[in-house]
Amino acid sequence: MPTPHPHELGRAGEEMAASWYVERGYEILARNWRCPAGEADLVLRRGRLLVVCEVKTRSGTGYGTPAEAVGRQRQRRLRRTAAMFLEAERERAEGFRGRGIRFDVAEVLGGVVTVIEDAFRD
Repeated sequence: MPTPHPHELGRAGEEMAASWYVERGYEILARNWRCPAGEADLVLRRGRLLVVCEVKTRSGTGYGTPAEAVGRQRQRRLRRTAAMFLEAERERAEGFRGRGIRFDVAEVLGGVVTVIEDAFRD
């Protein structure tokens, strides 16, 4: 069986992660939201909690686990992206400033989604 193209694998992983969140009552505010600071794969809301999620999909662990690919530099970029999302999407982001913003990493490995909530805790 041929290995899917990395972009196809990534899109499939993002779709699986989005479904995981929706099944748990989250509303998707944005997918692949881009700005000069970078990109947020998923921006979600549940109640007054805003979640910025980095989705990493792998077909195997030859290069480490998916979450291991989200290092400090990527974390800093996601924090800046979240700040720009809050600024650019004021109406949709109303109520989140100074409140609950969480950064998650969704690992998709072998068709299984594992979400690491609050993955960037210092």
